[in-house]
Amino acid sequence: MRPDQPSSLYDRLGGVYNIAVVVDDLIDRVITDDRLNENPAVHEAHHRVSAQGFKYLVTEMVCWAAGGPQRYSGRSMTDSHRHLGITADEWTAFMDDLDRSLAKYHVPTAETAEVVAIVEGTRDDIVLGPPRPDGP
Repeated sequence: MRPDQPSSLYDRLGGVYNIAVVVDDLIDRVITDDRLNENPAVHEAHHRVSAQGFKYLVTEMVCWAAGGPQRYSGRSMTDSHRHLGITADEWTAFMDDLDRSLAKYHVPTAETAEVVAIVEGTRDDIVLGPPRPDGP
């Protein structure tokens, strides 16, 4: 990298080890978040897949999207989420969990905004379900 080139988000976040710490915290929040687990399909998925595998794939994806050398090896966001019927309210809860994890590790404002933008870029592939009649 030349000195006049800005470093990648991956580098500014501190690479895979720092990203993995934040993702570990995020996934621990997500799998125990009552707002998300009110959706029976999400609740079942949280208890069917291993947290460790979930953390690995999310870490891989964030590293790749942030400009790191990793390549995401999981399924597409649509394929991974279409059967869950995730609502806009559940998306908001997930984003709140993300904000809390980023804040816990004092991720700087500019980098937080970039991570949020990356995640927001997946929203249309994840929020596929209509609101459930029994509430969020």
